[in-house]
Amino acid sequence: MEQGRVIKTTGKWHTVLDSANREISCSIRGNLRTRGIRSTNPVAVGDRVEFSRSEHGNTGVISEILVRKNYIIRKSSKLSKSSHILASNVDQAFLIVTLKLPETPRRFIDRFLCIAEAYRVPARIIFNKTDLYENELTARMDELTDIYEKIGYKCHATSAVNEAGIDKLKEAMKDKINLVAGNSGVGKSTLINIIEPELNIKTNEVSKYHKTGKHTTTFPEMHPLTIGGYIIDTPGIKGFGIIDIDKDELFHYFPEIFNKSRNCKYYNCMHIKEPGCAVRLAVTNNEINKERYESYLSIYFEENEKYRQKGY
Repeated sequence: MEQGRVIKTTGKWHTVLDSANREISCSIRGNLRTRGIRSTNPVAVGDRVEFSRSEHGNTGVISEILVRKNYIIRKSSKLSKSSHILASNVDQAFLIVTLKLPETPRRFIDRFLCIAEAYRVPARIIFNKTDLYENELTARMDELTDIYEKIGYKCHATSAVNEAGIDKLKEAMKDKINLVAGNSGVGKSTLINIIEPELNIKTNEVSKYHKTGKHTTTFPEMHPLTIGGYIIDTPGIKGFGIIDIDKDELFHYFPEIFNKSRNCKYYNCMHIKEPGCAVRLAVTNNEINKERYESYLSIYFEENEKYRQKGY
C-alpha cells in the first residue's frame, strides 16, 4: 500500500501524485463510498490517500482517505442537502472578487469567509480587474480592504491587464498550497496563467465586455508552482451555500462578532434581538460593519421563509 496526494478529480477517476511525483490514475474502492461520507465527491483534490497499484503499475485503487487537516465545503448545486468539497489540506484560500464586470456580492464574500473560518482555512481576498476601477470604485475597494483587514483578512489588489500586484501575490503564495476560488467571470484562470505562465489554463476568447477571458475550468486541479508550493484552480462558483454549521455557533465564524459577543449580557445571546447585546450595540456605533452583520443575519435566517421575505 502506498500514500499519495490527489491533484485532480474528474468524477470516476482521480489523479494521484505518488512519493516520486509520478501521476497515477486511480478509481476508488466501492466501500469507500458507503462510509458515511455525505459529500457528493468522496475524494477531493488535496486529499492524502492510501492506494494500491494495478499489476502494470499505471493505474491504481484508492482504499483510504487520510485525516484531513481542513477543507473548503459548500452545498451541492444540484442536491441542496448534499455537500461538495472544493479542496482539502490547503494552507490558504484566495477568494477573487471584482467590483465591476461582474460585481461580486458582499454576501458571497462573507459566506466564503464564514466557511473558511468554520473549517480552519486561512483566507485572503484578491480584488481583481483594478484597471477598470475609476475613482469611485477605487474608493470602494479601499473601504472594503480596510473593513476586511481590520478583521484579519489580508487583501490584494491585482490586474491581469497590467500585472499590477502580481509580484506581491506570488510572494504570498510561495511554498504554500493555495486554493483559488471566485464567481464566474472574475478573471480567475487568466490571473493563474499570469502567476504561472507554463500552466496555460484554457480560457475562452477574451470578451470586450469583461476585459478578460472566461474560465473553462470544470474540475478542481492542483498545479505545482515554479516558486514553490501549489495552486488549486477551481470551477467558477455561482453561489456559496452554507452547510453543516450549527446556527447557535455561527457567530463564532465572524471574528468581529465573536470578539464583541464576550460583552453580551447573556451567554447564549444570538445577537438578533436579545437585550444587552454588545454586538448590536457595536453595529449601531459602527464598530462592526453593518453589511457584515447583515450577512450574518442572512445566513442565520436563510431557512426561515418569513425572514427571507423581509430581505435577510
